[in-house]
Order: sequence, then C-alpha cells, then structure tokens
Amino acid sequence: MSKKREEALIFACSQSKDLAEKIAKEYGVRLGKMHLQHFKDGEFKPSFRESIRGKRVFIIGSTFAPSDNLMEMLLMIDAAKRASALYINAVIPYFGWGRQERKDEPRVPIAAKLVASMLEAAGASRIITMDLHADPIQGFFEIPVDHLYSSTIFVPHIINFKLDNLVIASPDMGGSKRAYAYSKFLDSDVVICYKQRKKANVVGKMELIGDVKGKNVVLVDDIIDTGGTLVKAADLMMSKGAKSVRAVVTHALLSDNAQQRIAQSKIEEIIVSDSIPRKILSKKIKVLSCGSLFAEVMHNVHSHKSISSKFIM
Repeated sequence: MSKKREEALIFACSQSKDLAEKIAKEYGVRLGKMHLQHFKDGEFKPSFRESIRGKRVFIIGSTFAPSDNLMEMLLMIDAAKRASALYINAVIPYFGWGRQERKDEPRVPIAAKLVASMLEAAGASRIITMDLHADPIQGFFEIPVDHLYSSTIFVPHIINFKLDNLVIASPDMGGSKRAYAYSKFLDSDVVICYKQRKKANVVGKMELIGDVKGKNVVLVDDIIDTGGTLVKAADLMMSKGAKSVRAVVTHALLSDNAQQRIAQSKIEEIIVSDSIPRKILSKKIKVLSCGSLFAEVMHNVHSHKSISSKFIM
C-alpha cells in the first residue's frame, strides 16, 4: 500500500503575514503556528509551535528594509533546520538587496551575493522568488531557485485595458528584456528610456528611444521606489505625443513621498503586486495579489510537478 503524501506546512514571517494567509488559503491549508518573542533591546526569537520533523516547510517572507525582515527569515530557516525539517523552502516574493548585484564602483559590496550565501548557510533547501532585479542573481545560489515572473498576473490585466495603439515601454535600458517579453505576448511595439542617474534615487537626464506619438503606453518595471523614474518617463512620453501612460510594477517599495508624486503625475494608473505590504493612499495605484501564483508553484514543488510555465514572461 502506497503511503499518502503528507501535506506541506506553510509559515509566515511577520512582515508578510497577510500575503502568506492568502497563499495558504489558495493552497488549501491553514497557516502554521509560529511565535515571535521580542526582547527589550530589539532582538527577537522566532519559534515553531508545531512539529515540523521530516516535513516540507515553506517559509514566506519578503526581505525589504529594514534588515530585521531578512534576519527574521534567516532565523526561521535556522530554526526549521534545527527542528529537523526535511525540506526548507524560502519563499521570498520580493528579494531585497537585489539592486546590489554587481560591483559597479570601487570598494562596494555585492549585497545580493552575500544575502544568497546567508540563506544557504542558514539551511534553505530551495528559493522561490519573483521578478529578481537581475536574472544572474540566480547564479549566486548553489541550491535550486524558482524565479517566477509577475507577467502571468499582469498580462491578462493589460489585455483587459483594451487599449488601441498599444506600446510597451521600459523606463530604463536594464528593463528592455522585460519590455520585449511583454510586447511578444501583447503583439505591440516597444520603446525604451535611456536615463542617467545623478545618484541613487535621483534621475538626471532621460531620453526616449522610439515613437510614442498617438500611442497608449504601458510602462513595465520590477521596482517602484520613490517613483521618480516612472513619473519622469511618463512626462517625457506625454511631451512626445503619447495619448496615455499607465504602468505595471511588480514590487511597490513606495518610499519617501512616492504615492503623492504618483497622484500628481501624468500617469493614469499603476498596477502593482502585493509582494510588499503597503498602505495604498493614491487612487491611481491598484494592487493585484500574487498569492495564487505562489500557491500554485508551491503545490507543484511539493508534488514534484513542472512549474516551467511560470518561468516564461
């Protein structure tokens, strides 16, 4: 008689509990029992409140700032390893520190590589993430990395816009691959913005490569931080004769006064995922959940089924 496969257990880091609850519901299980003890000095200690011995566990947590969010993920992985979990899957919808994926000037760290090393050292068996800032980050790991694309969420929504004369745009040269992937599915033209930064989060000069006159533009990007790049790109495109500008962005950091900047911009609408929990104040920002995407992939990982369709933009 074949033994019935035990269901996986899903646990949440505190910063991603809302998303984890959505994922668990879509998966069809309850969220696992955890406790996070805080000390007076700010130190904390997570603990599993049910047996995970010999089980596959999924630990869900985006590693956006502050660094406590990354530390909580590392401690939970370590706790799972010491509690004899069989497989420890770190589900990181937003892989923080990913913008530091190369040495772009002297005497700086490659933070994405350091984070990858820490996750492995803690005991992660597998990483499941979405829209890494740079694809080569996958190569920083010596364990399997399932790199999902948010286009499976966003493309149907763009189709529902029912825009004529659609053009897909990238706000910078680094996102050109993403823009061309979207354009292939949507059978549209592509335009690219070329930008030069004065410093981090400050865009200096921006130029447009391509024609947007009389077009409805949809900007695609992986991260919106202060919103400066998207707003500047939208202004440039409207000045070049675009009919409208919208945007789809995977990870909504929305730092500083980003939401106010968006509200006052020429962008008609921005669609983001819930990979990062943010209180949305601007009516121009709409949130689509990535819960069902992660739940399906996690189910297939546990059942040893293919997930290749989620790797394709």
